[in-house]
Formats: sequence, C-alpha cells, structure tokens
Amino acid sequence: MACTDSVGAPYEITLELHRDGTPYGSVGERCGHLLARLARGVDEARQGRGAARRWADPDDRFPGEGPDGELFSFRYLTRAGLGGGELRCQLRTIPVWQPGPGEWRVTRRAFVEAWGATGVGMRAVLTSAELSVFVRELVDEAEGCLKGRDSAEE
Repeated sequence: MACTDSVGAPYEITLELHRDGTPYGSVGERCGHLLARLARGVDEARQGRGAARRWADPDDRFPGEGPDGELFSFRYLTRAGLGGGELRCQLRTIPVWQPGPGEWRVTRRAFVEAWGATGVGMRAVLTSAELSVFVRELVDEAEGCLKGRDSAEE
C-alpha cells in the first residue's frame, strides 16, 4: 500500500501481508527503495559481480560479503509497542552430502520468514533466482501502487 504525504501524493510503500486472502500483518514502512536496491543487488550477484563470483552456481549467489547474513528485516510496531508483523530474509550456508563423489557441497539459500500479528509464521527457502523473482514482484507491485493503480485489479 502507498504511503502518502500531507497532500495525499504517494511517495513510498508499506507492505500489507496476506495469507489465503486474510490480512496477516503490515511491515516495512517506506521500504520500496530498499527492495528496489535489493532486486538490483540479487541480479548483479547472479551475474557474478563482486564477492558473489566465488560461488560457482548462480543459485548460490546473493549480495553481501559474508556467507550468511540478513538481506532485509521489516517489522511493524504500534506506538504502544505491539507487533503488527514481520518479514525478513536471512542467508544461510547449507552443506549437502553428495553421495556419488562422496563429498560435501556447500550451498547458500535465502530463508524468507513472515510472522503475522498473531504470532503465526511461514517460511520459504529460496535460491537466488527465486528470491530475484519474489523481490521483483514486490517492486513491480510497489511501483503500481505509487502510480495509483490497484495491484489487485491487474
């Protein structure tokens, strides 16, 4: 949903999370710029730019220097300090045993977790390609909100 200024002009977004059509939580007030920058960073990492080039498989390439870390964390707290939801993405390095060659293969995955206002959570484990699609869809929807289009109609 669009954040508006004092005259009603949209200038940024807040994410409204839904689960099975039911509101789940609000997070990430004014997060559109960060999401757009992350989308570019994931695409650049998949192309092997920067520190990501040390990972042979493009699906293991994510922005950032270290093997693990947080790509984003959006929370919502009311003025009373009550939580309204959370959406975060952490990188994790996962060793996978390869029985044929008898060795470990190290992979990286993005763990995207959403927590609703009621404390119920969901998790998705994504490759960098899947994370790119997810973040691009968020950015495209945000741009639609900022241009005044209702994303539910598209």
